[in-house]
Amino acid sequence: MTTLAPLSPLETRVLAVLAEKQLTTPDYYPLTLNALVAGCNQKSNRDPVMHVSEEEVQMALDALKRQTLVIDTYGASGRVMRYAHNLPKVHNLGQQMTSLLTALMLRGPQTPGELRTGCDRMYRFADISSVEAFLEDMATRSTGALVVKLSKQPGSREHRWAQLLSGAPETDAGTRAPVEQEDGVTTGEVAALKANVAQLRDEVAELRGLVEQLHRELGVKQ
Repeated sequence: MTTLAPLSPLETRVLAVLAEKQLTTPDYYPLTLNALVAGCNQKSNRDPVMHVSEEEVQMALDALKRQTLVIDTYGASGRVMRYAHNLPKVHNLGQQMTSLLTALMLRGPQTPGELRTGCDRMYRFADISSVEAFLEDMATRSTGALVVKLSKQPGSREHRWAQLLSGAPETDAGTRAPVEQEDGVTTGEVAALKANVAQLRDEVAELRGLVEQLHRELGVKQ
């Protein structure tokens, strides 16, 4: 693996959105600039929530292209410029690791339990131990670690993990830890489930908009 410069927060978000949409809505991938901006500004399933412009996203795309993490394509239509990510090839990742890395880039440090829930639409892990195995693999690569295990927070059953594509994570002792509930499910896992529901609603609305756009481009009356 070639050593790459740490990604900025927006570059990280752009790359993660491309990876997420490829795995969750492949029929509409690669993404147009408009769709990519909408994905970056999406309120659900994002931490932090961003408000970025087309110009800012385009600058991030240009920076990612210089690292071969993003490529230009016109897709099947050949009419509108679209963008695709090159994350698995650059870092030699399968779908499992790509999904985990994408979730960490979209929502910040998370426990294996939160990651298993949050990755469900990108890749369905059989159990938490399989999530942990893939995380350990990414953390101990001879070509350079992609993730790191953080210190266990007070009241948490699990260690959190963070991605390293954006550089070493800042330690924040004040970050809220997942609290175990009586049924054994953490509040973090519940929050991840709620985020998935909200994301599905956003993506349905996004898909409707894309269908309307395709109708307009093809001159099809609705």
